[in-house]
Amino acid sequence: MIIILQPHVTTQSPEFDALRNHIANLPRVQMRVHEERGSQQTLTEIYLIGDTAALDKDDMASLPGVERVVRVSREYRVLGRHHDDQRPSYFEYNGVRFGQDNFNVFAGLCAVDTPAHVEEMMRTLRDYGQVCTRMGAYKPRTNPYAFQGHGKACLPYVFELAGKYGIKVIAMEVTHDRHVAEIHEALHAAGNPTGVMLQIGTRNTQNFELLKIVGRQREFPVLLKRGFGITLEESLNAAEYLASEGNRNVVFGLRGMKTNMGDPHRNMVDFAHVPVVKRLTRMPVCIDPSHSVGSRDRGPEGLLDVFHVTAQGIIAGANMVLVDFHPQPPKALVDGPQALLFNELPHFLEDVAIAREAYEKRVAAAARYA
Repeated sequence: MIIILQPHVTTQSPEFDALRNHIANLPRVQMRVHEERGSQQTLTEIYLIGDTAALDKDDMASLPGVERVVRVSREYRVLGRHHDDQRPSYFEYNGVRFGQDNFNVFAGLCAVDTPAHVEEMMRTLRDYGQVCTRMGAYKPRTNPYAFQGHGKACLPYVFELAGKYGIKVIAMEVTHDRHVAEIHEALHAAGNPTGVMLQIGTRNTQNFELLKIVGRQREFPVLLKRGFGITLEESLNAAEYLASEGNRNVVFGLRGMKTNMGDPHRNMVDFAHVPVVKRLTRMPVCIDPSHSVGSRDRGPEGLLDVFHVTAQGIIAGANMVLVDFHPQPPKALVDGPQALLFNELPHFLEDVAIAREAYEKRVAAAARYA
């Protein structure tokens, strides 16, 4: 059960103290408090855990300071879309909205290689009106001898260039708690010229200690990628780890499943799960066509497979796309074969707009026939 307090009620309010004392007398029920800090106010929610089935929803809603009560209908207590749950399915970060009702493009370098390439990428994004990108500083690799990323050494110039070209959010993977600290320190040392969305990669989806650490910090939102060899339910529970520790600003990423049944693509494209995730949770959904396809192969009509699967995910309702670009894919230090060229960005963005318009028309038609 979730108790949502009135906007003026905080953990310092007398109404909160009275409510806490009331809950303390309930048998076999514990409480966990979540605070959602906005620019103008803080919203407080109390999660009741334990034997809550016998609690009367109307009785709890009548307590002082309570705005409404939500009966938990799914095991994803914080992120789940519960019955009669009207809580928002979006968040805002550094001037960018992330929700189930809008769409963002994160085009960029899978792995940062040179300052020149970073600047060229960000300049190109600015020229086409984009304010988000992906930049890999830390790269977990299957082969221990493969390039592992420049790490904290590249953060100062990445953040400086982002500020120079108006990039507001950078998706950046982390694999260790020290990476979070390094990003925090470098970002603040640079004067906070941009923002960072921490990315938990598919290999770390069930690294529960990392999830807890990343979930405890509230400064950065999180993009959690689905684990490539586990069920969707297991991956959604991984996202709940983040939220249960306090960070509810989570985007769920689909990046393909590891199986040779997807050949010749790198992974089996799983973008049919976009509406499933949106139905089960309140998380915005990201698709990663680059790691799903893994090549620059194209169909007889001239469209790259990356374009095709991107359109599939967007038409299904995706809210974000994470896609690799590089000026010289054969020379890229990581995942060059799947990267799009900088001069392909305008075509990609136009194709994305076509797919998004098709999705919006489908939604409008559904409303008319409802």
